[in-house]
Amino acid sequence: METRANHVLIGLFTLAVALGAVLFALWAAKYSAERQWAEYDIVFNEAVTGLTNGGLVQYNGINVGEVRKLSLDKRDPNKVIAHVRVEADTPVKVDTKAKLAVVSFATGVAEIQLSGGNVASPPLVARPGERYPTIYAQESSIGKLLSSTEDITATAADVLMRLNKVLSDQNVQHINQTLDHLDAVTGAVADEKVDLRELLKNARSATEKLNSTLTHTDTTVTSLNQNLVAQLPALVAKLDKTLDHLESLSRNADALVGSNADSLSNFSSQGLTQVGPALNELRGLLRDLDRITARLESNPAGFVLGKSKPKEFKP
Repeated sequence: METRANHVLIGLFTLAVALGAVLFALWAAKYSAERQWAEYDIVFNEAVTGLTNGGLVQYNGINVGEVRKLSLDKRDPNKVIAHVRVEADTPVKVDTKAKLAVVSFATGVAEIQLSGGNVASPPLVARPGERYPTIYAQESSIGKLLSSTEDITATAADVLMRLNKVLSDQNVQHINQTLDHLDAVTGAVADEKVDLRELLKNARSATEKLNSTLTHTDTTVTSLNQNLVAQLPALVAKLDKTLDHLESLSRNADALVGSNADSLSNFSSQGLTQVGPALNELRGLLRDLDRITARLESNPAGFVLGKSKPKEFKP
């Protein structure tokens, strides 16, 4: 009797759960039917890998709708049209942007993200010839990455080729030789620690002497500048006096020339004309003196006594 009562209770519980599930499904269907939706077509110029019917549509990270249908554009099969429906109060404007986003790289599931839209912009409506308002999606980050994969591959191949050239057998041998030379130089430096220490001491001493010399030089230059500055007024005064004397001498010369202008004019007009004949007479006088000198040297007695030079006797 008790076993039969337990089975009856279990059966009643099962019927109650099934009835509740049916009622919840009817309520959800009614709620979904009563909600108002707005439908849009989103055009992608890239593959929509990971996006499926029923995929999420988000606006600024909030779920606002779902993907109803995916199809290829009949006019251009390179384009994909995603027909979506979103809640009617979603602010889809003419400047609203759409793009494909990957929810999880592990599962590869993608969704559509809506963003942007100025408050003052008008709502997006269907254009002439369109059944639904159309949004042209931007290129996604995954699409940009895939489009640049070829360039990245070429760059990586070029880098590998250059690296292979750098690490060629000849270069590796040169590197080994350089390391050997560096090791030898390091050993030589280690052996010459004492000499290097002395060299550093001498360099420090020379630096100190140079600093001392520069200090003395600076002091000397400062003293010289001070003396020069101190003597500069006296030098300027002497220079002024000299200039005054030169100016006075110039005025005296001008006065002298002005007072003897007539004498200088007569000399230039008359005295200079007599210079030529006087020079001719002086030149003739010099020739006569040359002849007299020659006769005096050849026969001084005859020239003085008026006798001719005696002839030599030849036996």
